[in-house]
Amino acid sequence: MCGIAGILAINHHQDSLASRIERMQMALQHRGPDDKGIYISKDHQVALAHTRLSILDLSAAGHQPMSTPCGRYWITFNGEIYNFQQLRQNLISQGEQFQSQTDTEVILKLYQRIGADCVNHLRGMFAFAIWDDLEKTCFLARDPLGIKPLYYWQSSSTIAFASELRAIVASGLPPVNLSVEGLYGYLINGSVPEPYTLIEGVRCLSAGHWLQWQSGNIIQKQYWRIQFTPEKISPQEAREITRTALVDSIKHHFISDVPVGIFLSGGIDSTSVLALASQTQSQQLQTYSVAFEEQKWSEGEIAQRAAKHFGANHTEYKITASIAKNLLPRYLEAIDQPSVDGFNTFCVSQIAHDNGTKVVLSGLGGDELFGGYRSFQKVPKMVTWGKHLHTIPQLAILFGKGLAHWGRTSQTKRLGDFLQQPSTISNAYHSFRGIFSHNEARAILQQYINLTPLPSSFPVCREGVGVGFQTPQDEVSFLELTSYMRNQLLRDSDVMSMNWGLELRVPLVDQNLLEVIATIPSNIRLAQGKQLLIQAVPELPEWIYNRRKQGFSFPLETWISGELKDYFSNINCPKNIPLTPWYRRWGLLVLQHWWRQISK
Repeated sequence: MCGIAGILAINHHQDSLASRIERMQMALQHRGPDDKGIYISKDHQVALAHTRLSILDLSAAGHQPMSTPCGRYWITFNGEIYNFQQLRQNLISQGEQFQSQTDTEVILKLYQRIGADCVNHLRGMFAFAIWDDLEKTCFLARDPLGIKPLYYWQSSSTIAFASELRAIVASGLPPVNLSVEGLYGYLINGSVPEPYTLIEGVRCLSAGHWLQWQSGNIIQKQYWRIQFTPEKISPQEAREITRTALVDSIKHHFISDVPVGIFLSGGIDSTSVLALASQTQSQQLQTYSVAFEEQKWSEGEIAQRAAKHFGANHTEYKITASIAKNLLPRYLEAIDQPSVDGFNTFCVSQIAHDNGTKVVLSGLGGDELFGGYRSFQKVPKMVTWGKHLHTIPQLAILFGKGLAHWGRTSQTKRLGDFLQQPSTISNAYHSFRGIFSHNEARAILQQYINLTPLPSSFPVCREGVGVGFQTPQDEVSFLELTSYMRNQLLRDSDVMSMNWGLELRVPLVDQNLLEVIATIPSNIRLAQGKQLLIQAVPELPEWIYNRRKQGFSFPLETWISGELKDYFSNINCPKNIPLTPWYRRWGLLVLQHWWRQISK
C-alpha cells in the first residue's frame, strides 16, 4: 500500500516539473513511510512519484517508480494484487524474467505483453500509472470496486494525478475553487459522489475504469461493472457456493510478507472474517477493537468474547470523550475529503499501528452484499407508497413541496424531495440515505459559493440508472455497493488507515467473491438478517448473530453535546436549518475545517 502521483505535460519547464512532483510526493508521505522515489523522463514530459509502505518483498528491489530493464515502461503503483504469484508463474513460463518478488513488477510485465487488457487479469485493489517512454503514453487504472482512490486534473495538454486530492492541490496546478457539483453532492449524501470531488476541475477516476493519456488527449473506458445474474440455485447450493467463495477470498487476502491483523467489532461481518481466518491460517491471529464507557455504544465485551472464542490475541482501545477530544484535531488534519464518517476507522487504525501491525482485514462490505441494512426493506416500501400517491401526480408533487418546505425533520424534508420526483428505487434510496434536503443543501452551498442566480437543480451522479435489475432488492444492493460503500466507507477506510501507515484490506469487497455471489437469487442472498452469510459460516457462535444489529458506531451524539461541544459552537450554517440529527453538525464541522485548511 502506497501513495502515487504524477504529472504529464507536453511543455513543462524542468525545474517547475521537479518542484511540483516533489510537493506532491511530500503530501503523500504518510501513505508510504518506508521508501520514496521520483522518476522524471529525459524529455520532461512525465514525472512520477511514489511513497512506499513495504508489504511484499521488503527489499530495495521493490523500490518505485519501477521500470522494465530496457527503461521503456515505468510504473507507480498503489495496492495489492492477490493473484500475483499465479500471474508471475504464467509470465515466467512465457519466458519473462523477474528482478523482484513484488506484485508491482508483475503488473509491469503483464502490461508490457498485453497492454490495457492487463486489468482484466488482476485480482485485488489497485490504482496505478504506467508510462511508455517510447510511445509517450500513460495508462492509468483503478480497481473494479473502487477500493483504492485515484484522482486527476486536466487542463490543456497537462494532467496531474494522485492517490489523494491534497496531493493534486499541492502541485499548485489547479485553482483551489469549490466544485458546485461536488459540494452539493456532499451536502445531500454525506460524502462526495464520484466522479466529482470538492475541487473544481479535479475528478475521481471511476471504479472499474482506465484512462490513457497521449499528447494531451485522454480517453477513458469502463472495463468492469457490477452485474447481478441470478440462476436457479437452491438454498443449500447457495450456502456451499458462498462458503467456498468466502474461504477463497480470505486465503488470498492473507498474502503478505508481514503479519496480518483483523479489525473486530463483534458483529456478524468482522467475526465471520475472524472465523474463516482461524480455519485457513496456522498462526495465532491478532485482533483489534474499540470500546467506550457508554455501554449503549460499546461492543468491547462482545468483541473480546469473539476473539477468545477463536483463540485470537486481542487488543482493545477504550476511547473516552476526553481521548476523543485529543484525537479530533489530528483526525481533522487527516481528512482528504470530508464525510460524515471515518473517525471510527481513524481510531482503530491507530491501535493497530501502535502495536506494530502494517496490514489489517476489515469486515466492510458484508451489509451491502448480504442485505444487512434497513434500506433493503425500507426503500422498496417507499417506492410502492410513492407510486400510489403518483396516481394523482399533481397531488403527490403538491404534497411533496409541502413536506420539503414545512417538514420539521430532515427525514420529512427529504421525503418531500422524493415525492416531487419519479418513484424509482434510485430516488428513494438517495432520499433514505440523505443528510440535507435539496433546499437546505442549496442554502448551505450559497454560503460557500457565490452563484447568482443559484441553480434550481444540480447534476448528481446516479450510477446504475437505466440498468435492468430483476428485483428491487438487487438494485438496492447495487446502490449500497456503488454509493454508500464506495463513496464513503471505502474512501474513509483508505484515507484514515493510510494516515497511520496501515494497509486495510476488505475480503468481503472482492471481485471474484462478488461475481460468484451475484449468481444467487436475491431472495436467498439478501434474506433479512444476513442469513446466507450466517449459514455459510457455521463457525459463528449463536450469541454473535442472535443479538440486535449495532454497527461500528461511536457515541458522537453524546460527545458533541458534552466534551466536544466547543468544536461545534461556531458552525457556518443558515439559522433556519436544524442541525439535528448529530451527523449534520459533524458533516458541516469537517467541511468547514477542511475548506479552511485546503484554501490557505
